[in-house]
Amino acid sequence: MYDRCLDFSEDKIDSIHYYADYISKEADQLKFNKGNVLSLRLKGIYEDLSNNYEKAIEYYLQSLQAARVIHAPEYEMAALSDLAIAYFSIREPEKAKAFYLQCARMSELDGKIPSLINTYNNLAVIYTQLKQYDSSHLLLNRAIQLGKTLDRQGKVSLSSTYNNLGNLYFKEKKFDEALPYFWQNLIRHNNDGDYSGLWVARLNLADIYIEKHQYDSAVKYAQSAMELAQQLESKSKEADTYSILAKLYEYQGKYNKAYEYIKKWYSLDTAILHSDTYKTIAALQERFHAGEREAENKLLQEKVEKETIRTRELTLVAVGLAIIGILIAIGFVIKRNAHRQLQKTNDLIIQQNEKLSELNYEKNSLISIVSHDLNTPFATIQIWGQVMQNNADRLTPEQQKAMDRILQAGMYGERLIRQILDVEREDVGSHKLLLEKFDLRAFAEEMVDNFKPMAQKKNISLQAEATGKKLFILSDRYLVGRICENLLSNAVKYTPQGKNVWISIHDEHDHIGIKVRDEGVGIEKEELPYLFSKYSKISSRPTDGEASNGLGLSIVKRIVEELNGRISCESQIGIGSIFTVLLKK
Repeated sequence: MYDRCLDFSEDKIDSIHYYADYISKEADQLKFNKGNVLSLRLKGIYEDLSNNYEKAIEYYLQSLQAARVIHAPEYEMAALSDLAIAYFSIREPEKAKAFYLQCARMSELDGKIPSLINTYNNLAVIYTQLKQYDSSHLLLNRAIQLGKTLDRQGKVSLSSTYNNLGNLYFKEKKFDEALPYFWQNLIRHNNDGDYSGLWVARLNLADIYIEKHQYDSAVKYAQSAMELAQQLESKSKEADTYSILAKLYEYQGKYNKAYEYIKKWYSLDTAILHSDTYKTIAALQERFHAGEREAENKLLQEKVEKETIRTRELTLVAVGLAIIGILIAIGFVIKRNAHRQLQKTNDLIIQQNEKLSELNYEKNSLISIVSHDLNTPFATIQIWGQVMQNNADRLTPEQQKAMDRILQAGMYGERLIRQILDVEREDVGSHKLLLEKFDLRAFAEEMVDNFKPMAQKKNISLQAEATGKKLFILSDRYLVGRICENLLSNAVKYTPQGKNVWISIHDEHDHIGIKVRDEGVGIEKEELPYLFSKYSKISSRPTDGEASNGLGLSIVKRIVEELNGRISCESQIGIGSIFTVLLKK
């Protein structure tokens, strides 16, 4: 009902007063706490439209107070806006501006676009009246930026904003800039049937045509504005229209007519606003501020009482904090003692680590020396074995077989020593990385050819799974070869006769993968984490009694890491294993 009253035209102001009383009575029965605010505002609007600004301001001030009591910011903003409009109507723009600024601050906190646009519009009108044109431009441009999209969607109307912008240009005497905005509003209000807005548009057009000395057009729009004002039964609109007609005839030099319209304007305007109004309004304002001061005093008294309670609470909190402080201090002493004990333990661990490092260094040195020195006897065995083998025609078959075993054992011993040295030194070896670009698919096929004799002894099918497409990698050919040799050798060793071993090369984005897959005995799942450790021993054994010292995979891991790659293994007992090496391209 309240919202419906806000949409009433001026010819229904008696209905506004009736519904204001009705809302007040019904709200009391329903215990609806907003009823008083709504009723007081409607009564203010009734008095405002009746040009009784003294009573209007009294009701608006009561509505503002009631809105603040129930903490209803939307109605508080409405009351502030109403007060500003009323003060503007009685030619007190500075007071109007004060109320509009309060309203603007609340609107910005609220953040609702329609409310912000309305507030910016009203403030802009005041700034225009006060000849602060830059501020007015700024506010109107803000309103247009906020509402342009919503205006196209029909959710808000920017007609007031465009009208105010036209008035601003008019005040700045930029008549050609103002004219399109007045025309735009005339068309808009003709379409939507808003007679009050249509009156404003016609009056503005009359005024601007007067300034442009296009008097025929000015007469047309001034007279049609007067017809609307009388139709709306609005004395204030009639008075403003008489003022424009007086200006029109003055510009034409028809001073008698101008004088007649000035008298009509004066008689209406002074009837609307007489001198006693100012005194009464000032008294109302003072009573309102006195009420505010009383409310502030009560609030201050409540604050004093709360502060007393708060002081007691703070005393209790201070005592509590003191107890906590003592506990923290005790905890700190305990923690400091524990830290000292921990420091002693750490020092002991550091000493033990240093001792272990020394022992490890001595162990590595001993292994290196022993392994190096063992090279000589194995090399001697190899040399003399080859000398004797050159005279094989003098040996019996049994002696020839023994000689082959001696040479084979010498080679195995020499290789074992080399592997021990590879594992124990800090880098892969004395080998210096020599990077070159080579086709890894072709390289894999070469490796398969090298190991086929070894595989054929066990009737194992050794295959390279590679398409004809070349796949290049930038790496060290020798070290990649050692990786493949170790993996293929292990695969053949741990694969039973008549089975298969594969090596495949594949592209994986920024890596190239080397996979060696076999149908061997497999590796226990719990042994996989230790597979690449030094001297690791697993339960799986080579299928034809081949020798295995547990060093090969440790060396492979070291070489892979040297080449900035990764190695992994998947395996199932009785099915086989897959070793995957990923190297960067």
